[in-house]
Amino acid sequence: MTNIFRKGLFDGHVAIVTGGGSGIGLSTALALGELGAKVAICGRKKEKLEAAEKVLRARAIDVLAEACDIREVEQIASFADAVEAKLGRASILVNNAGGQFPTTAATVSQRGWEAVIRNNLNGTFFMTQAVANKHMIPARRGRIVNVIANVARGFPGMVHTGAARAGVENMTKTLAIEWATHNVQVNAVAPGVIRTSGTDQYPPELVEASRKKTPMKRLASPGEVAQLIVYLASDAAYFVTGECWYIDGGAHLWGDNWVIPEDEPPPPPAIIGELAKQE
Repeated sequence: MTNIFRKGLFDGHVAIVTGGGSGIGLSTALALGELGAKVAICGRKKEKLEAAEKVLRARAIDVLAEACDIREVEQIASFADAVEAKLGRASILVNNAGGQFPTTAATVSQRGWEAVIRNNLNGTFFMTQAVANKHMIPARRGRIVNVIANVARGFPGMVHTGAARAGVENMTKTLAIEWATHNVQVNAVAPGVIRTSGTDQYPPELVEASRKKTPMKRLASPGEVAQLIVYLASDAAYFVTGECWYIDGGAHLWGDNWVIPEDEPPPPPAIIGELAKQE
């Protein structure tokens, strides 16, 4: 893949990329690995990880690929241990793993809500905590990049992931302050709709609607997001922490992200009418 950064930028570094089997995660693992980092990827699907591992090894990247469900704290701890034993201490963590499905707030089930919160919010935090405590804080060096979503104006149609991703954005700010003394910088990136195997699972009309609501009138590629992540993981971003970087073609600034029908509005409370008479 094309890379705008100099070769050897991450020589001597170990990077962990969750959800590294495809999409943004695999593109990020490739970008970091081709710049010299040893790369550890994890995910829930073993066959996807094995395919990604072959892609990375074909580029002469030193890689560890292990199944890890970030919803399970014990699996996170085992994975963090394996990374240290086989590659060394990680100085870069990209929290890319996550998942969601279209739903309305009125219809989402308890099970569906809890599954997404547990994965996107809880899993991100416990992976971050484990890697920071075991790898970064003792070494006094860390770069953490959390991949969230376009939640600037809420997330109608996916209330569960909107809540989870907003939680991660706030967590990013909090950890940036708490861990500044340990030389650990924490940032987030918020992609718009990216053309990946993940978007293939959504109805084509939903993806097309998202494209139309993007000022730049196109979808991005995983590699574009990876380049931003690489910058935030590098020493070029040494004085950058606690920020959320939108990479969405301006979608968080413009366009209707939820159609509100032109129904008859409900009558205002009586007090509103009394206030109007006084004007």
